[in-house]
Amino acid sequence: MAALEVRNLVAGYTPKVDVLNGVSLELEKGEAVAVLGANGAGKTTLLRVVSGLLPARRGSIGLFGEEIAGTPAHRIALSGVAHVPEGRQIFVRQTVSENLQLGGMESQQQDERREQLLQVFPALGEKLSQHAGELSGGQQQMLAIARGLMSSPALLMLDEPSLGLSPKLVDELAELLHRIRADLGVTLLLVEQNAAVAARVADRAYVLRLGNVVLEESADEILGSEDVLSAYLG
Repeated sequence: MAALEVRNLVAGYTPKVDVLNGVSLELEKGEAVAVLGANGAGKTTLLRVVSGLLPARRGSIGLFGEEIAGTPAHRIALSGVAHVPEGRQIFVRQTVSENLQLGGMESQQQDERREQLLQVFPALGEKLSQHAGELSGGQQQMLAIARGLMSSPALLMLDEPSLGLSPKLVDELAELLHRIRADLGVTLLLVEQNAAVAARVADRAYVLRLGNVVLEESADEILGSEDVLSAYLG
């Protein structure tokens, strides 16, 4: 049974314009899959529809065999989906500890989960009482991911997690995602423009262009092709 199965998904923000034009993709449990494409390809829209923030016009979304298209966002989150949006969207006036607490509000084992995550994110453990807005960009991204993981999701969706990070921090992010996958057993759906991050993290990759899937291959095959990168990623 697939962790996530999207079939013929159509969605958009205005009545007469579709951003997604029949997108289909599939993730197996424990897999890491990247969705690549230039700006405007529909990558963020795809995550917003899967997480229930934007309704699907047509198509189906299966989460571990259960249809979730049309389900309210909070119920999808309770079903095991965590969405870390582009731009992090942490609560900058709250402390690191408070941000983590908000991420685990529905968890019955919030304290145990926080301690587990602080082993994965040791830098956050040193800053629990610090306001999130005072953290560096890399630390804020770590906090956004850790907050998403506080709900113990089965599927973690990340929208452009490397955006705005230095090359050194991008390397650290790639290692962190490997550790999350290995230590926590989370299935990853990663939206990226940074091909290097996708190559290091993902097993497979889909390429979106103007709301359509135009390629599906192993991450190595797609990201090792200069023709593909220049044609679809710019």
